[in-house]
Amino acid sequence: MNAISEALGKFTDFSTMVDLLGYPFVQQALLAAAALGLVSGCLAPLVVARKMSFAVHGTAELAFTGAAAALLIGASVGVGALAGAVVAALLLGLLGQRGTERDSVIGAILSFGLGVGVLLLWLNPERTANKFSLLVGQIVGVDSADVLLLTGCAVVVLLVFACVYRPLLFASVDPDVAAARGVPARVLTPLFAVLVGVATALGVHTVGALLVLALMVTPGAAAARVTASPLGATVLAVVFAEVAVLGGIVLSLAPGAPVSAFVTIISFVIYLACRVIGKHRLTRMTRTPATP
Repeated sequence: MNAISEALGKFTDFSTMVDLLGYPFVQQALLAAAALGLVSGCLAPLVVARKMSFAVHGTAELAFTGAAAALLIGASVGVGALAGAVVAALLLGLLGQRGTERDSVIGAILSFGLGVGVLLLWLNPERTANKFSLLVGQIVGVDSADVLLLTGCAVVVLLVFACVYRPLLFASVDPDVAAARGVPARVLTPLFAVLVGVATALGVHTVGALLVLALMVTPGAAAARVTASPLGATVLAVVFAEVAVLGGIVLSLAPGAPVSAFVTIISFVIYLACRVIGKHRLTRMTRTPATP
């Protein structure tokens, strides 16, 4: 009982939380998280619409592999994660063009990436804290160089996404009609996979490779429950992602717990609330007026 009460006391230690918010590494982590929330929120609705949740998980495993390789050779973890995620995205986009074989391709790439990543971690037995942070996230490792990398990648992803948004949305909602109208789906599919890969790599530092789905999928799934408007879903997904990632960091400060635990909890609570709201709205819309 004493251990439980002590743990609860850490979660409610608001003075420590406020003090930690004044530290530069926390502020840098919040800036990086804000960029991550913006990018993941913009992409999440289309990730859900294109049924790419499993692909995001596979991409995250290769981002983890790239980060583990960078950690082994002493390079930047962010650059390693980015390289691994882009390679995974290209493989998924090129090998998984056919819907019938997409799941098997993702499964093969996912298991390969996870196996190689575990091997790379085993080859580097010293940095245990850094190894753990690759899986579940750690804000202490975010420095000013990482913030610049994250911000630059976020700007590039958003600019490219804005340029291809309309044809990409068309191909996601009605792929057959889009193909008949000449929309280059064979180009858009790997391109969007690369954008998702870059965004997934951005989440390795803060959320970790295992639980990046909480930002790349859950906000989009939640937004789809309360609105059918593509623009409305994007705005809501951005808000949900920002609340989850920034709120997760703030709540994790006092107890010193992994950020990903709070990010996933907040994301799931938002998703459940949106399901309830969506079900209530659907009931009201389908309810026939009573005859006098």
